[in-house]
Amino acid sequence: MEFLQGDERLDFLLAEKLRIVQSPSVFSFSLDAVLLAHFSYIPARKGSIVDLCSGNGVVPLLLSKHTEVPIYGVEIQPRLADMARRSIAYNQLEDKITMLEQDLKTVVPRLGKEKHTVVTCNPPYFKTPKTSKQNPNEHLAIARHEIMCTLEDTINVASALLKQGGKANFVHRPERLLEILDLMRHYRLEPKRVQFVHPLLKKEANMVLVEGIKDGREGVRYLPPMYVHEEAGGYTDEVREILYGESK
Repeated sequence: MEFLQGDERLDFLLAEKLRIVQSPSVFSFSLDAVLLAHFSYIPARKGSIVDLCSGNGVVPLLLSKHTEVPIYGVEIQPRLADMARRSIAYNQLEDKITMLEQDLKTVVPRLGKEKHTVVTCNPPYFKTPKTSKQNPNEHLAIARHEIMCTLEDTINVASALLKQGGKANFVHRPERLLEILDLMRHYRLEPKRVQFVHPLLKKEANMVLVEGIKDGREGVRYLPPMYVHEEAGGYTDEVREILYGESK
């Protein structure tokens, strides 16, 4: 198999000792996805995991090092799904990760309703802009804007996939947190953990991580905030540990 095409490169997922196919003109994963994988509680040996809006498969790759259960990635863009499959093959994880090139709104019959233990999702953050304001790069426009799916679509599908007591995990923008919580409750996902991520100590949060439990009891925990960068530059020890498996 040829693992690279065009301007693609093989990047390291250092903390997990894996490689991933990326392209500067098509798609490269961001810190958001890495933090989502780290935030999510996953089963070690029983159950199954579904990653929606999977992009080039970074979340399934990261999760694969910490569980023995099957993982399914769902990605609508053919080029990104193909990149993910080649990364899976390069790391010899075909027996653990399956990448589906499919619209997430149609995936429940294929994967099974109320069957899975964990769903993760790094959805498009922004509502669909006017065509004139969309990113001219189609791959990035679909990844960032609600062109192919909405926030409600992702939460609805996550709930449909999860068995009772299963966990849904999302990363998103703080300005949409109330919308996220309302939609989660509407679709039987009781919010249980929330963590804000700040670029610097004195800066407002620019990410939020949220976990919900299917038909869970009321009661949400707000975890200590995470800070990405130190004032003097460079990552904080917490983020360095997540990215590289080591602190300073």
